[in-house]
Amino acid sequence: MWRLKIGEGNGPWLQSSNGFLGRQVWEFDPNAGTPEERAEVERLREEFTKHLRSTDTSKSAHRLEKRESRDLLLRLQYAKLNQFQANAPTMKIEKSSDVTEELISASLRRALNQFSSLQAHDGHWPSDYSGILFIMPILILSLHVTGALNIVVSSEHRREICRYIYNHQNEDGGWGKQILGPSTMFGSCLNYATLRLLGEVPDASNVALAEGRKWILSHGSATAIPQWGKIWLSIIGIYDWSGNNPIIPELWLVPHYLPIHPGRFWCFTRLVYMPMAYLYGKKFVGPITPTILALREELYNTTYDEVNWKNARSSCAQEDLHYPGSKVQSFLYSCLNKFVEPTLNIWPVSKLRERALSSLMEYIHFNDETTKYIGICPIDKALNMICCWVENPNSDEFKQHLPRFYDYFWLAEDGMKAQVYEGCQSWETAFIIQAYCSTDLTNEFGPCIKKAHEFLQNSQVLQEHPSYEKYYRHRSKGSWTLSTADNGWSVSDCTAEALKALLSLSKISLNLVGQPIKQERLYEAIDCVLSFMNKDGSFSTYERARTSSWLEVLNPSESFRNIVVDYPSVECTSSVIDALMMFRDQHPLYRNNEIEGCVQKAALFIESKQQKDGSWYGTWGICFTYGTMFGIKGLTIAGRTYDTSSSIRRACKFLLSNQQPTGGWGESYISSENEEYVDSGRPHAVNTAWSMLALIYSGQVERDPIPLHRAAKLLINMQQDNGDFPQQEHIGCFNSSLYYNYANYHNIFPIWALGEFRRRLILTKK
Repeated sequence: MWRLKIGEGNGPWLQSSNGFLGRQVWEFDPNAGTPEERAEVERLREEFTKHLRSTDTSKSAHRLEKRESRDLLLRLQYAKLNQFQANAPTMKIEKSSDVTEELISASLRRALNQFSSLQAHDGHWPSDYSGILFIMPILILSLHVTGALNIVVSSEHRREICRYIYNHQNEDGGWGKQILGPSTMFGSCLNYATLRLLGEVPDASNVALAEGRKWILSHGSATAIPQWGKIWLSIIGIYDWSGNNPIIPELWLVPHYLPIHPGRFWCFTRLVYMPMAYLYGKKFVGPITPTILALREELYNTTYDEVNWKNARSSCAQEDLHYPGSKVQSFLYSCLNKFVEPTLNIWPVSKLRERALSSLMEYIHFNDETTKYIGICPIDKALNMICCWVENPNSDEFKQHLPRFYDYFWLAEDGMKAQVYEGCQSWETAFIIQAYCSTDLTNEFGPCIKKAHEFLQNSQVLQEHPSYEKYYRHRSKGSWTLSTADNGWSVSDCTAEALKALLSLSKISLNLVGQPIKQERLYEAIDCVLSFMNKDGSFSTYERARTSSWLEVLNPSESFRNIVVDYPSVECTSSVIDALMMFRDQHPLYRNNEIEGCVQKAALFIESKQQKDGSWYGTWGICFTYGTMFGIKGLTIAGRTYDTSSSIRRACKFLLSNQQPTGGWGESYISSENEEYVDSGRPHAVNTAWSMLALIYSGQVERDPIPLHRAAKLLINMQQDNGDFPQQEHIGCFNSSLYYNYANYHNIFPIWALGEFRRRLILTKK
């Protein structure tokens, strides 16, 4: 039976800066669990698959609802571990009944009782952070080419990984690049290849593989896979490197002051294309096994030897083409293919390539060492490991990569999946603390909040990475990451939300929540936050914006938008100025003038990004309900009010005009793609909570609380008997291109919204 292990790590190849705090690893123990527990696990798995495979059209809406797993295996383990006492059944509010403070309080206590039982012993809330379907294939392909597949992936891992891939195969036979959305060539080819490498055989009994292959061949075959897919298929040996447009390593040798230097690109882009450039420069191909030879025949409409690789360079399936190449890009590729790449492979010019490849490995080793071999994300981690193996198959660097694969694996009732990141431990814990504080029930959950407080304090990055500027890194000391301190990558809004949580707790008795963070570390966090500020007062994610947006014309990915520049966002900007103002209230003398100037410029930036309909576009959540929550909050923090700000009034009009007859809000992920609001047709607990919070911040309780009463009634009626709010469609977003699950959001934000609503109702009465 599988068990989730928290904060553990041993062996000569694992390193940690703070005792593996927050590390989450699923391990299989054949002796664990009672027969009843094992039977319950199988029942949950079968139930998930049964709902997905139902062919009854009358249940189509139910099937859509069941696309997302609900972390039921985690809940099963923690119900036993934390001796959870069942809540009283949820009381449903009749249509004609009012929402009272007492009803909200009862709902909040049920929710907090349940949510507190899911806290790990180290203080954070473990959860699923997945939904992107090409990440697990990338991890498996990297293990295959380095000969480490059987070392890392046991037979139990294989079974659960295959279960997940089959469970999320679309009805048309293909796989999407994520759970939400249609089939794509990228998702279909990579998941098909992964199943084959894991030992699945396309015989008469395996209808799913046959349907997957049929989809691939009917949509243009593997020659129509987008750029990232071409590179990965080249690495494993089922696509020729000559079918790729060049990713020249020598670009890293141009002067840094030029806007095209990769050190100026968004960190995710440069860290993924860095090892891609190394492997392209080496033209590395993994071992040609019988399975690889079979895949060469299975994924093309012609024999492998007859594929026109030159034509394949510009071939991309329409399902994958979200960012078509520009004319500038076509011209550059033509020059690179005809002149630059051939010249760079001729001696003595080839010496330049050797120098570039050596320089890239220096950067790769730095990133590996400063992230404890976790990487900034699973994609660069997998590519970096291959580069280390190509450099030296017996190196310590390669060996240190292997145990960190488990940090990305997550298990639920739908199978074993790969997370988007190593987790979102610090990010969600900061939100959870603020949600608990909003309820004014902290005195009832002191031990839980104290553990969360300690976790967040101990997750701060306390040291600067050596020579970080040489490797194009932003400062880290004083910051928080999205996940754990071992990840090492500072993020502006993660640091801001952690600050907000810690400052909120500093107002509560230390006997209840523990000692506050030391002033010196608080000041370091403020210094770090201010270092992220762009010239216009806005804030991006991992670094300041380093180059111009026109460089997006060079985006080669075909499938992903907005990846060249670290664009500033309303969400990051709002989080930061919220934290700065909270800090200034308690520490008015530290960098006061800089904080004041930052807040005023940031408010102008937020106003400039408002849409014509009054909303704000959300970059990191779906979508306009998310962005508008941060837009309104940021402006109110800067001193604007409903009466004095037309921006806030327009935003409220936008939200109220999109409230559904149910009283809630529900927004489709298509909003992010179309860049205009798309109603999903049914209420979503998280969208509803975001909209409630936005209206509450604007003063809606004092103006007209009826829309909020309707929304609160809906949330309370959505609450399940155990206190959970329902897990619905994935709500996380990544640069308008990828959608994934924040599995704690479905509890965090309904609790937060109901807590703030209750608090404002009480204040209004007083």
